[in-house]
Amino acid sequence: MRKTRLLLLSAVLALSACDGEAPATMPPLPKDLATFTVTTDGALPGRGWDGVVEAVRRADLAAQTTGRVAAVHVDVNDRVRQGDVLLRITAVEQDAGANAARAQLRAAEATAVEAEQNYRRHAALAAGQYVSKAQVEQARAARDSAVAARNAAAAVLTQASQQAAYTVVRAPFDGVVARRDVEPGETVATGAPLVGMYAPDALRIEVAVPQSRAEAIRRDPAAEVVLADGRSVIPAQVVVFPAADVANHSVNVRVALPALGVPPAPGTTAKVKFAADISEAGAVSLRIPASAVAQRGELSAVYVQQGDRLLLRQLRLGARTGDQVEVVSGLRPGDIVARDPVAALQALEAQRKAVEGRHD
Repeated sequence: MRKTRLLLLSAVLALSACDGEAPATMPPLPKDLATFTVTTDGALPGRGWDGVVEAVRRADLAAQTTGRVAAVHVDVNDRVRQGDVLLRITAVEQDAGANAARAQLRAAEATAVEAEQNYRRHAALAAGQYVSKAQVEQARAARDSAVAARNAAAAVLTQASQQAAYTVVRAPFDGVVARRDVEPGETVATGAPLVGMYAPDALRIEVAVPQSRAEAIRRDPAAEVVLADGRSVIPAQVVVFPAADVANHSVNVRVALPALGVPPAPGTTAKVKFAADISEAGAVSLRIPASAVAQRGELSAVYVQQGDRLLLRQLRLGARTGDQVEVVSGLRPGDIVARDPVAALQALEAQRKAVEGRHD
């Protein structure tokens, strides 16, 4: 029992030494240990949430018929109007099918006209009892069959004409060409991607916030958006989704951007900060290099320098943007952090060996 108490006491002393004052005889850290000081440069008041700009109206146009690309009239960054011709596909087979369907429709119409006249003659003769009732019924059936054949031929013509119309690809709305997937001369099949476009006047950002923050944002939807180029804009609308995601239990918030003279490109990152977070948190969102973070399973931590000591401090991280990661909690402005966790660990090992050498 006494041995167990001594072990527990030793563990408590070791833990308290990690958070307490450094021993006076602690060897100095290597002078070449690279560190940086945590600052608030580029940070947002309150907590920021990272999102991606996306277009409300976007279209990925695909081939709806088979053929060879005859001409492409647009390229990336071109502005187009609704109805403008973007590209053309050869229509030899489609036009031939439409002409054949048109000829079949004319033949079916002629047959239907003849059957109608024949029925009327039989109906007139039946009034004078010159033909039997069965003959009149046969004439009526022939007329109905001819009318049905004419309607079927008209439907085939409509289908064939639509296939011919698919060879001319037009812009569905006013917008900008974002992607071009084909060149003249290429053979495309049904479903092959052709052109991608979007409307730059309607953009939005969706961010995922914890379910604990959703109600506060719903009560106070005021927000500010900081774009990748540093511009700050006030959103036109903030919509908090009514349900949480079943996989990660976060709630999506859709932020509609106003019309801008130079709109951001879809796919670029942006940061959204909500007034509810600023008023309640009163904190600052910090960013540090992602390479400075040491991962130990699900634990994220950094080595913080305090005098001649390095302390491993656990962090709660937010979203990552490029080579920077957001620190939600665990660091304060002014903290000195080791840039390379491996080098910091080697410095700790060197200190440990130096202390052991003194004891020997």
